[in-house]
Amino acid sequence: MKATPFFKKLILVCTGLLVAFASGAQPNPAKSGFARVEYILSQLPETRQIESALQSLQKQLENQIQVKNEELKKKYADFINVGPTAPEAVRNNAQRELQQLQENLEILQQDAQSTLEKKQTQLIQPVYAKIGKTIEDVAKENGFQLIFSDQTGGGRMLLYGDPLLDVSDLVLKKMGVVAKTPAKGTGN
Repeated sequence: MKATPFFKKLILVCTGLLVAFASGAQPNPAKSGFARVEYILSQLPETRQIESALQSLQKQLENQIQVKNEELKKKYADFINVGPTAPEAVRNNAQRELQQLQENLEILQQDAQSTLEKKQTQLIQPVYAKIGKTIEDVAKENGFQLIFSDQTGGGRMLLYGDPLLDVSDLVLKKMGVVAKTPAKGTGN
């Protein structure tokens, strides 16, 4: 089996550590901390603006869907009232029209959901970039070599973190935001 570059580097690092420990050298532990990105995000004024913009867009899209839904209901009621006495060709045409309206309504609902998700991504990406840059600045200013997120993709990346290592409030302070509720355990 051929060793990949990653494993070669890993073996090299492990060998270096073994040599360092064997010679009695004590490596300096990296100063690390963690940031609770969702907590930081919840404290930012931009988040409320984004939520407001998304709610407005959602209401607009819901109104469009409601209009199409009402049109479908009216056509269906007309069909029920006139359908039994109408000639077969008219009934068939009305059924096709109702089916097309139903399909158009379903497409409109899917498009609305997609539009809302795209808008949310468009609005939130710059805020996450700003948080990331600020975390980097805080790390450099405070001598942190490692900053972890307490969550990634819905799962926790940090299984335990001493509350004294939580840099979330430092990030907010650097962003000019006073936290409404201080991070748990920081004593702020």
